[in-house]
Amino acid sequence: MKSFADKHIIVTGGVKGIGRSAAEIFVREGGNVSILDVDPSGKSFEETAGGKIKFFECDMAKATSIQECIDLAIRNYGEVDVLVNNAGINRYATVTETTEELWDTVMNINLKGVFLASKYSIPSMQKKGKGVVINVSSVQAFISQSQVAAYTTSKTALLGLTRSIAVDYAPEIRCVAVCPGTINTPMLQAAIRESPNPEEVFHECEEMHLLKKVGDPTEVGEFIVYLASDKASFITGQAFRIDGGLGISIGGSKRT
Repeated sequence: MKSFADKHIIVTGGVKGIGRSAAEIFVREGGNVSILDVDPSGKSFEETAGGKIKFFECDMAKATSIQECIDLAIRNYGEVDVLVNNAGINRYATVTETTEELWDTVMNINLKGVFLASKYSIPSMQKKGKGVVINVSSVQAFISQSQVAAYTTSKTALLGLTRSIAVDYAPEIRCVAVCPGTINTPMLQAAIRESPNPEEVFHECEEMHLLKKVGDPTEVGEFIVYLASDKASFITGQAFRIDGGLGISIGGSKRT
């Protein structure tokens, strides 16, 4: 039997990357997936899914847009079983380089958007007496690269929000955070294209991980679906790194 047969899953930022992979796997497991994303190409994704995916064009920085889309999603597929807060952006700048506008742009999508999607989805879960919220954070909630002041702050704050949701809505609703390392998504590809030598930068990304590779979105998607399933029913309030061992070694010479 498929794990998510007839269940309703909302995935924000589900048109590309990790969100798309998670959406496809939820469908494989029998779920009905509502995708909230600003990218209008989500309509073509919907058209290939045989009625199992519904796309809602949504501005994840605006309460009215999020609430309206979630209300429409519930009318379409019924009450919410799982919310995957995946939508996010990155902007490169140090604290002194970061403008107030840039800071607000990152926070509004990466943090406020997660708060709002949770705010408008949790009451639906409460009607069913059960639900799961999964917040896609980042390994940069634990370690940080340079020039990502707003991004790393937003992703770290998600861990606090995860704990708060887990405490406030237990035992009916679980909430966990997933913290990926470097994943081969359109966001990564766009970032490395800004370099004079993208191939070299991609190789550097591979070398940063103990497993000497960049992660695939499907690997994270599978983990998200597992955490949302009844197989993970005793897990809540925790943050899980899926990062290929990034940042856990201090280097140095190996002893023979």
